[in-house]
Amino acid sequence: MNRWLPIVGGISLNLALGSLYAWSVFVLPLEKEFGWSRTQTSWVYTIAIVCFAASFIVAGKLQDKKGPQLCAFLGALLVGGGFALSSLTTSVGFLYVAFGVIVGVGNGFGYAAPTPVASKWFPDKRGLAVGLMVGGYGAGSAIIGPMATSLINDLGWRATFRILGGAFFVMGLIGTALLKNPPAGYTVAGAGTAAAKKPTADLPTSDMIRTPTFAALWVAFCLGTTAGQMMISQLVPFMRSVGLSATQAAFAITIAAIGNAGGRILSGALSDSLGRLTTLKVMIVGSLLVMSALGMGTSQIVALYVLVAAGYWCYGTQLSVFASTTADFYGTKFLGMNYGALFTAWGVAGIVGPFIAARVYQATGTYAYAFYGAAGLALIAFVAISMARPTH
Repeated sequence: MNRWLPIVGGISLNLALGSLYAWSVFVLPLEKEFGWSRTQTSWVYTIAIVCFAASFIVAGKLQDKKGPQLCAFLGALLVGGGFALSSLTTSVGFLYVAFGVIVGVGNGFGYAAPTPVASKWFPDKRGLAVGLMVGGYGAGSAIIGPMATSLINDLGWRATFRILGGAFFVMGLIGTALLKNPPAGYTVAGAGTAAAKKPTADLPTSDMIRTPTFAALWVAFCLGTTAGQMMISQLVPFMRSVGLSATQAAFAITIAAIGNAGGRILSGALSDSLGRLTTLKVMIVGSLLVMSALGMGTSQIVALYVLVAAGYWCYGTQLSVFASTTADFYGTKFLGMNYGALFTAWGVAGIVGPFIAARVYQATGTYAYAFYGAAGLALIAFVAISMARPTH
């Protein structure tokens, strides 16, 4: 089998799963129709993130035992079905279940499939391969955000949920068909690069979580991605709050997705030569600087777009390189569950980031202090990643 075909499958699946990042386009229409508060709508995304991260551990174990295709299919079914069910929303509690729980769990199962496949097919270019696959997730909102905005304007948010649900299911099925592990004993010449040396043993999750490096990676992943989670959950409302029109705010999703996907792919490839930990350190510092700049405030549209792209680039890099780092440090045999354990850090960030943003905005009428808080957390993340050491 051509090893690039699983990459195509992973990109297709992740494009569908990346719809989660376009959630913010539904926030204002739902608030307008039902009179919900910003805190209530923020909880939809937060619940989805928690369910995503929690189910990822179970899905990772299933992937390790049964292979990627069952997980990919369950992801496609749940994400497509969750979007379709969301079109029936009449209460915020129903939306918490339909979008928060069902779409969130679907993301957990779907996202568990591509990364181990990429890591096994491309031990020589692991950063690039994982970056391409998860780059599809980041790029999803570039396509889905403007499309959803246009559909909402023309057909309403209910029809938009149904149309997107059907499309995501089909894209997930394409991914399911192409995501296959390499045959037993598969090797690639030149796989022992400086950034991706084979560990002495494949470490099971129970042993991995006892290592000091895992603790350092977990803290860095959690606090380093809090800024990105904050921006994702509030991007369109934030842009509107500083004076941008609905169209300009929606276009920010495309800008963000370009940055997100670029960070995952290009920084992932860069980490193959520069090193995983060095790449992560640079991007966490970048996130600190972006959050500080956003806290200082600007209504200049070009500056806002540049900061959003940079912030999402730093965030996307972490989603790519932390996955490759887990494979490098702890092997690929148990990678599904190992990365699932580390990925709980991202789930915690999905609670902390949106919560801080929504509460600060409701209390002060601005996101400035939330951005400063995210910058402070990024500083702690940098200290944590500086304490991580390769495990061989």
